[in-house]
Formats: sequence, structure tokens, C-alpha cells
Amino acid sequence: MVHVTNFFLLVYQLGICCVYIVFIGDNLKSIVDDFYHTGQKVQVFMLIMLLPIILLNWVRNLKLLAPFSTVANAITVLSFIIICYFIFREPVTLEDRAPIGPVTEFPLFFGVVLFSMEAIGVIMPLENEMKTPKSFVGVTGVLNRAFFIIVIMYVGMGVFGYLKYGAGIEDSITLNLSTNSQMDRILANLVKGMLTFGIFITHGVACYVAIDLIWNKYVVCRISSDRNVLVWEYVVRTAVVLVTFLLAACIPKLELFISLFGALCLSTLGLMFPALIETCVFLKETTGTARTLMIIKNLLIGLFGLAGFFIGTATSLNDIIEYLKGP
Repeated sequence: MVHVTNFFLLVYQLGICCVYIVFIGDNLKSIVDDFYHTGQKVQVFMLIMLLPIILLNWVRNLKLLAPFSTVANAITVLSFIIICYFIFREPVTLEDRAPIGPVTEFPLFFGVVLFSMEAIGVIMPLENEMKTPKSFVGVTGVLNRAFFIIVIMYVGMGVFGYLKYGAGIEDSITLNLSTNSQMDRILANLVKGMLTFGIFITHGVACYVAIDLIWNKYVVCRISSDRNVLVWEYVVRTAVVLVTFLLAACIPKLELFISLFGALCLSTLGLMFPALIETCVFLKETTGTARTLMIIKNLLIGLFGLAGFFIGTATSLNDIIEYLKGP
């Protein structure tokens, strides 16, 4: 089970890196096309950023990325404010806006929500590093307070972004920002550039988890000579980035990646495995009604996660296959 859990965690972290590469490529292409109309494919812009991303992931000490990550967070907040300016500067209308999406697209929605909400690779390490881990959980704990804010931000951006741009909204709302005037053009490209930089820095943090897992759990223990350890570590770091780049270049579709890795990995890591673990750990320690309620609760969560895993993954894979076939 340790290896199974590590597998899903690894795939999830690699999926995040794929999403980041697609996001960087899409926004760089949008910026360049706005000025020069090159007509180049998004893969060209991914290739341009490949070497900087490799060099970024050669940083072996995560603390060196901390200042840049702080800047990236500040940039994200500023970009969020500018995007809100584009959304709310004109009255939001409900005209021609469907209140409910088609049922056939729910599996994609399910995967996207899981991918967006479950930072499973960060949540548990964060709790473990806290001075008072007990304050992390509970009704008014750090986790619930943080998620309350995050849910409001996600739902707000999703709802009002859709009301603003309708069915024509892009996978990334930055690609919808208007350029009707010179000021709009400057602001729109500024947002794209800032978020591209922010995601570029965050790629190093996300990929660090995948590299750390592969290197410390499965590679370094198999290297016999100490002299080659550093060389092999850089080989592993480069290989991980190349894998994510190749996947992103083959399927440069943001929503498909997000939905696939959300349904595939987070149904297991965020729903099924926690329900299974709690049942195994506390089954003998609880009795009577408490045990029955725990079993029923975890059974329902597990079945919901299992359904999301199969239906969401199958739907996402089918959409990816259709995309690869072309029109």
C-alpha cells in the first residue's frame, strides 16, 4: 500500500507539472501573438521554456526557492485583482447563461474540482510541521478556515468568470481578457506575464515533491558508488522535467490534464485511501453506534471516490483520445 500510495502521489505531482507547462505555453503564446501574430503552435513556446524549467529544477535546496515563491504568491494576488477588474467593470448579466451544465460533463467537473481543491501533497506535511498540529483540524481549525477562503475564491472566479464570458470562456480565464484599448492590452498582457512567472516558479516547488519521492525512495538506495550520486541526481531531475514536458507537448489541453489527474489520483488520495486508513486504524478502538457510523461514513466516501475514479478517468481519457484523433 505504501508503493501504491507513492505511485498515485507521484502521478499527481507530475500531473501538476504538466498543467503548469501547458499554462506557461498558452499564456506566452497569447502574449507573443498579441504583438507579432506569429501563428506558432503552443509547443514551440513550451520548448522555449524547457531549458529554464530544467535549470530551475536543478535547485537542490527548497529554501532557495522560498523568496521567489513568496514573490509568486504576491504576483498571483495582484493578478487576481486585475482579473476581477476585467470581470466587474461592466454589469454582470445572466442573459444566455445556462444555470446548469450537461450531465455528461459532470465527470470532467468532478476531476477539475478535486484537482483544484486537494493539495494532498502539501496538506499532511504542513500539519506535521506545525508547532501545534491539533489546531490544524477541527471545525474552526486552520484547514477549514483556509478552505473556506479558497472555496469562496474558486467559486467566485468560476461563477463570475462564466457570467462575464459565457460558453466562450477559455481553459484559463487569462486568455479571455479583452484588448479593446491600449490600456486593456497592457493590463491583460501584464496579468499573463505575471502569472506565467508565478507558475514558472511554482513548477520548481511542485516538481520538487516528485523528484524527492523518486530520488529518496527508489533511486539513491540503488546507487553503489558515492562519486556518482550527484550526477545521477541531476539526471533524475532532468528526466522528470522531460517526462512532464513530453506529456504536455503531446496533449496541450489544460482542462483535460486537470480533469484526468484530478479523477485518477485525487479520488484515491483524497477520498478512498483516507476512508480506508481511518477504518483500519480505528475499527478496534470504537464500538457500538460510533463504529457503525464510522463504517457507513467511510463506505459512502469510498464508494463515491471509486465512482469518481472510474467514471472521471474514463471520461477524461476518452476526451483525450478524441482530441488526439483531431477534428
